[in-house]
Amino acid sequence: MPAQRTAGSVAGMTTALITGASRGLGLALTTHLSGHGWRVVVDARSAADLSAATAGLAGVTAVAGDVTDEEHRRALLAAAGDHLDLLILNASTLGQSPLPPLADYDVDRLRRTFEINTVAPLRLVQLALPALRAAHGTVIAISSDAAVAAYEGWGGYGASKAALDQIANVLAAEETDLRVYAVDPGDMRTQMHAEAFPGEDISDRPLPETVLPALEPVLRGALPSGRYSTGTLAELALAGAVE
Repeated sequence: MPAQRTAGSVAGMTTALITGASRGLGLALTTHLSGHGWRVVVDARSAADLSAATAGLAGVTAVAGDVTDEEHRRALLAAAGDHLDLLILNASTLGQSPLPPLADYDVDRLRRTFEINTVAPLRLVQLALPALRAAHGTVIAISSDAAVAAYEGWGGYGASKAALDQIANVLAAEETDLRVYAVDPGDMRTQMHAEAFPGEDISDRPLPETVLPALEPVLRGALPSGRYSTGTLAELALAGAVE
């Protein structure tokens, strides 16, 4: 049986590793956990952007690099240490932009999309498993509704996220002492969404910070492993299904 999770503040855990933390949801999560007393190891490809984004955040260790690079992944795990409570697989790429139909998708770009969105997260999990097992920790794979719905132009990105969903699904079956989630945070006002809709006004999308209350139960491993959207999480909270 999975280890019992402690209800209440996420401050009950200590160490998190978040990929893709220089902006968007990754930065919002980093700021949130830092403010709750966590030690947080973060990465992003741009050292300058990562340093600027995390400056002044308590307990944050920034390790710049590319998640597809094995040396960088090992450096992240070395910084996190041998007890990892939370791994958030947030770094990803949209792929081609503007979004092309599958008939015109550049297969080399598709391979790169899968390398970043699917292969690199799996490899990071493989490296992190000893530390996650030691902590009876939690893995959160940031997914998308494009993983389950058929949106024109989203075939490459959506397929990579669907594969990531299934990795999370099988990992949960294999590592029953962990909590493993695939989480769809919904549309947000981020650079990735701006790239998906070039020239369009996306100011009606919510800021990443606004989804954090809905994510609280998965951050502290309070729900069974599975796939959740922020809408589903909000409904569970309203129904009193989460402490």
